[in-house]
Amino acid sequence: MIIECVQDKLKEAVTLAERVAGKHMTLPVLSCLLFEASKNNLTIKATNLDIGIEINIPVKVIEEGNFAVPSNTIASFVSGLNDTDKNIKMNLEQGNLKIKTSKSSGVIKTQSHEDFPSIPRVLGENIFTINGSDFVKGLKSVWYSSSVSNIKPELSSVYIYCEDEFVFFVATDSFRLAEKKVRIKKSKDFGQILIPYKNIPEIMRVLENINNEVTVNLDKNQISFEYQGIFLVSRVVDGSFPDYKQIIPKNNTTEVTLLKQDLINALKLSNIFSDKFHQINIKVVPSSRICEIRTKNNDVGENISALEAMITGEPIEINFNYKYIIDCFQSIDSDSLTLSFNGLNRPMIVSPVSDPSFRYIVMPMNR
Repeated sequence: MIIECVQDKLKEAVTLAERVAGKHMTLPVLSCLLFEASKNNLTIKATNLDIGIEINIPVKVIEEGNFAVPSNTIASFVSGLNDTDKNIKMNLEQGNLKIKTSKSSGVIKTQSHEDFPSIPRVLGENIFTINGSDFVKGLKSVWYSSSVSNIKPELSSVYIYCEDEFVFFVATDSFRLAEKKVRIKKSKDFGQILIPYKNIPEIMRVLENINNEVTVNLDKNQISFEYQGIFLVSRVVDGSFPDYKQIIPKNNTTEVTLLKQDLINALKLSNIFSDKFHQINIKVVPSSRICEIRTKNNDVGENISALEAMITGEPIEINFNYKYIIDCFQSIDSDSLTLSFNGLNRPMIVSPVSDPSFRYIVMPMNR
């Protein structure tokens, strides 16, 4: 095999594919990228059996062929090339890949590509389009709330469904829940999708810079994304997400509106004094328009931060896990937010002011 290609395109494709390649002791070829060159096109493939990617780039094919090469080796070599080297020539000879530019050259040992698994194509009837960056925004807003344990696969996933003119993204680990809705141009009821938590970072990485419509294809076992030479496929979870709307309080007895940064600063300060359970106490005093964040650790000390706030409703004092609250701020662009309470032992809702597209529910601590 002999090809010539533009360095920038090869570097971008290899960088994307390298992150998908797996580490598999019994099947070493999974740690490789598969290169297939034919008809002035180079296809680069990678998979870890849970998620797979194909990237097509235009090249000059002097001699067709294919090979598998260790992903970390080729990625490190290509990324280290001088940016002034515009073109790369790749030549496969006797199991060795020779890479040459005007200023650099290298030889990388290849592996047998015979055992490289095929990347499955999704042939489902559920096909829709969505803006790539909007899809990433939905995932990024909620995925941190998924369970990291695989005991309940439906909870270690991001749940996606369509309703009216919106696509909803939801994740929960049963202690907190995040919901984000993204408006789409054409509504389509595609049922429910459960994407495994561990596949989300790579999906976001591939789609985050695509500010155009991406074609999404869904069947019982897989979901795929396709856009201008990039094909990404992920396994989906076969299960049912819990009816999360049942736990969201319908009414509020107390509402606190305050500056997001004030709350972040208070939480960071309180964490210095929190116990091993990361417990903080939130005390709302409507008469003085104060929201207090309290922590106490018998080995360290105690702290009280008093925040000015707009408060309506009843006074309340309730405990939460600091870590569960601080996570949600990455999903809130608004300068102000509202904390909504519905009595003791009931979850708190965190929502941005003037942005109804996101809400975050945190269960209280009972101890």
